[in-house]
Amino acid sequence: MPIAKPQPADPALEAQVFWLKYRKELLGLLAITLVAIIVVTGYRVYRERREAAASAMFSSARMANDYLQVIHRYGDTSAAAAAYLLLANIQREERKFSEANATLQTFVEKFPQHELVSTARMAIAANLEALGKEDEALAMYQLIASTEAGSFIAPHALLTQARILQAKNRVEEARRMCETIMTKYRDSYAAIEAARLLRTLKPSEPQNPSLGAAPSSSASPSMPAATPASSPGGKR
Repeated sequence: MPIAKPQPADPALEAQVFWLKYRKELLGLLAITLVAIIVVTGYRVYRERREAAASAMFSSARMANDYLQVIHRYGDTSAAAAAYLLLANIQREERKFSEANATLQTFVEKFPQHELVSTARMAIAANLEALGKEDEALAMYQLIASTEAGSFIAPHALLTQARILQAKNRVEEARRMCETIMTKYRDSYAAIEAARLLRTLKPSEPQNPSLGAAPSSSASPSMPAATPASSPGGKR
C-alpha cells in the first residue's frame, strides 16, 4: 500500500497560529521596544539641547565667575570641561596656585577620558613648582611620563624632571634623564633641549688622593724677603 507524502506546511497559517498563541508576549515586547526608542531619542534631544545651551553660555564667558556659572549649570557637558581648564588658567594668572590645582583635579576626576587630562596634570605639576613643592611636582611629572609614555607630552615631563633635579644638585640623575629623552624620544623637540641641558651638566670629578696639596701662596718663613733693587743714583 503506498505511503501518503506529508503535505508541506503553510507559512502563513503557522505565523497566524504563532501570533494567536504568543500575542500577549509579542505585544508586551513591542511596547517595551517602543518605550526604549522614545526614551533614547528623547535623551539624545535633551543632551543636544543641553550641549547647545552650555556652548552658548561658554562662548560669552570671559571672567572666572562666568566659567563657574557654566560649570554649575552644565557640569556634565563638554563646555563645562573647557570651563574648568580656563578657570584654572585664570586662577594661575592670579597666582592662586592651590585653587587652580583644586580646579584641575576636579576636571581630571569628572572627565578622566578627556584628551586634555595629561595637559591638566602638567599644569598641576607646574603649579606645585610655583608653590615650592618640588618633590610633589617631581612625583606628578613621573606619573605623567609613565602613564603617557607614547604621547608627545611624555618627553616634556621628563625634561622638566631633569631641570628640577639639576636645581636640586642631583646632577647624575638629571644626566640619566636627559640621556633617556635623547634615546627614547630622539625626534622630539625635547631631545634637542635635553642635549643642550646635558652639556651643562658636568659629571662630578672625584679628587685624586695621590695629588699633593696645592702649594701655599704665602712665602716660606725660611726664605728671606727679596731686597728691592735701588734705582741708579738713588738713596739706599
